[in-house]
Amino acid sequence: MEVEWQPPTGSWASSAARRRNMQAIRSRDTAPERLIRRLVHAQGLRYRVAARPLPDLRRTADMVFRPAKVAVFIDGCYWHGCPEHYVPPRTNPGYWSDKVARNMARDRDTDQRLKEAGWTVLRFWEHEPATECAARIASEVAKRRLSTPPTSKQEP
Repeated sequence: MEVEWQPPTGSWASSAARRRNMQAIRSRDTAPERLIRRLVHAQGLRYRVAARPLPDLRRTADMVFRPAKVAVFIDGCYWHGCPEHYVPPRTNPGYWSDKVARNMARDRDTDQRLKEAGWTVLRFWEHEPATECAARIASEVAKRRLSTPPTSKQEP
C-alpha cells in the first residue's frame, strides 16, 4: 500500500518535489552574489558579507561597506518581484504572490530606513550584468569615501 505524501504542518509546499526545490533555494551566496563580490574584491575593495548595516535593523545586506555607509542588495527576480522576469506562481498563488508583495514592501522599508540613517542603498537584479554592478558599487564606494571624513578612534 502506497502512502500519499502529506506536507509537514505549516508547509506551503504542494508536493515533495516542490518542497525539496524550495529548500534548495539559497538565501545568501548565490551565483550572482559570488560573481559580483569576486569582481568588487578584485578592485581592492573590502566589505562585510550578509551583514546588518544597522545593528538595530533585523535585515541583512548582501554586501556592507561600513566606513562608506554603502549597503548592496542583489535581489532575486522571483522573490523580489522583478518587473521584467517575475512570473506569478501557478500553485498556491495567493500565498506566494502575497509573500513576494511583502518582500517588496520590506525592501522599500529597508531602503527608507537606511537612507534616513545616512546610508546609500544599491539594489541590483540577479539578471543584471555583474561587471556593470561591480563598477557601480566601486564608483559609489569611492565617491562616499571621498565625501565622508575619516573618524578618529580614541584609545580607552
